[in-house]
Amino acid sequence: MSNRLFDASVDPADVPEADARGPWAYLWWLARIRPWPLVLAAVLGALWMVPLALIPLVIGRAIDEAGRADGQVGLYLWALLTLGLGVLQAVAGAGLIQAAVGAEAHALSVTHRVLMRQVVRLGAALRGKARSGDVAASAAADVESIGNAFEVVGRTIGAVVAAVLVAVALTVTSPVLGLAVLIGVPAAVLGIGPLLRPLQERDEAQREQMGIATSQAGDIVAGLRILRGIGGEAGFAEGFRRTSQRVRRAGESAGRMEAWLQAAGVLLPGLVTVGIVWLGARLALEGTITAGELIAFYGASAFLTLPVSTATEAAETLSLAKVAAGRVCALLRLTPDTVRPARPEPLPAGALAVVDADTGITAAAGRLTVVTAPADRTGELADRLSRPGAGGAATVLLGGVPLGRVDPDELAARSLRSGPADVLFSGTVREELTVGSARSREAVARALFAADAADVVDALPGGPDAWLDEGGRTLSGGQRQRLVLARALLSATDLLILEDPTASVDAHTEARIVDRVAALRAGRTTVVFSDSPLWRGAADHVVRLDAEPAPGGPDRSTGVPS
Repeated sequence: MSNRLFDASVDPADVPEADARGPWAYLWWLARIRPWPLVLAAVLGALWMVPLALIPLVIGRAIDEAGRADGQVGLYLWALLTLGLGVLQAVAGAGLIQAAVGAEAHALSVTHRVLMRQVVRLGAALRGKARSGDVAASAAADVESIGNAFEVVGRTIGAVVAAVLVAVALTVTSPVLGLAVLIGVPAAVLGIGPLLRPLQERDEAQREQMGIATSQAGDIVAGLRILRGIGGEAGFAEGFRRTSQRVRRAGESAGRMEAWLQAAGVLLPGLVTVGIVWLGARLALEGTITAGELIAFYGASAFLTLPVSTATEAAETLSLAKVAAGRVCALLRLTPDTVRPARPEPLPAGALAVVDADTGITAAAGRLTVVTAPADRTGELADRLSRPGAGGAATVLLGGVPLGRVDPDELAARSLRSGPADVLFSGTVREELTVGSARSREAVARALFAADAADVVDALPGGPDAWLDEGGRTLSGGQRQRLVLARALLSATDLLILEDPTASVDAHTEARIVDRVAALRAGRTTVVFSDSPLWRGAADHVVRLDAEPAPGGPDRSTGVPS
């Protein structure tokens, strides 16, 4: 896999492959490809936080000026300076919000696009390599955690700059108090460190349980009709309740650790503030510092709770972002089953003949071939003929070219496999059938007619412009299968592999579909896996696979011409 994903000069929308070397590397790559929102947020964060740090010092000087007989002019000047700092803080704060949201939106957008490209790149291999719940959770919770980390960067850098400035100012005024700040504030921040590792571990456990629950919920929703048909919804609902309770317990465990972290973020800087105020009061009583300097020290020490709490928030947010980026990187490391050959061989023009020496399946170019096989093997056999990673890369020949030597892009453009696992996505019927490709109204009408699905579309409000819900759940099983078949026929590929394309329709509908598909696909290669006598009757060639292949030997198959 390439390292182009980490090339700062590459637009993430143009990255064809995703390579993740680790969560920190991924977060750093996100920062490098578009650094300006983060840089602007850091500058504005400093301009927002520094006035807040200086105002107590300025007020202290104003109080000292007011105590002098001739200090009215100085008092007015310090008051104007306080007003100017307030205006600067307000303007910088408004800009900081926009810059921080821009940095967050950048991280969200790029990570979403990278994940989507990886999902598309994996294709059918994704289902066997990752849980659907993990993918959904990464696209929702993980992406949000990464965005939150980018949002807090500006405020954190501003807090660090302001804390250093306050420490320097206090050191100039009173070395003793300055030293107390320089020791106390870092000690308060470091005291939070031991809580980060347990928080990260509990967040990872919660994230794992959320992925399991999301996958289980998706399975229940997708199979709700079947569950109701067999009376199994109560059992599955009880199983999901147990899973959700595990998610709750994991969330409570992470929440307790987060509460301890928040408490430490208040307690530790509070102790530093109390210590500095006590020490400043002692110095004021001794006459070492003035009353105004004491007020300045109190205001500055109270201000220091903000940088420490901001650092606590940043540490917590970055810990969550590391977990999230690790999950994203785990998905990005997955590789597709289909690997682009070093020297791909082009397929011949026109219809493609199919030959599988291991199973004995042969399909002549431009003919309709029906394969009758045990029901538990049809999916495996269809995979062999359509996916190089399914075991037929060396033995399956398409137009005389080994399947494993065909360029994946050309294979996708020239062949299509459609089966019962195909789904209908949300969108209009026209968009669903054409899949974003340019198709004439006549071509759409021919595909609908061949799949006997014209009546399904006509019955919908709006016809081809009617909106389909996700999965086509408002349609019956037969209606969904006919629309899926129409979509496959509309692709007009040189090789079409259909797996039980009429399993959910009645015999009369199936008879019409068989005759029309045979006529529409004339001159193109079509392989249909079905044990229906109607398909066998219309076939140019029938291949019967009687049983499981013997170890090391081919299937017992017979070719029966029609």
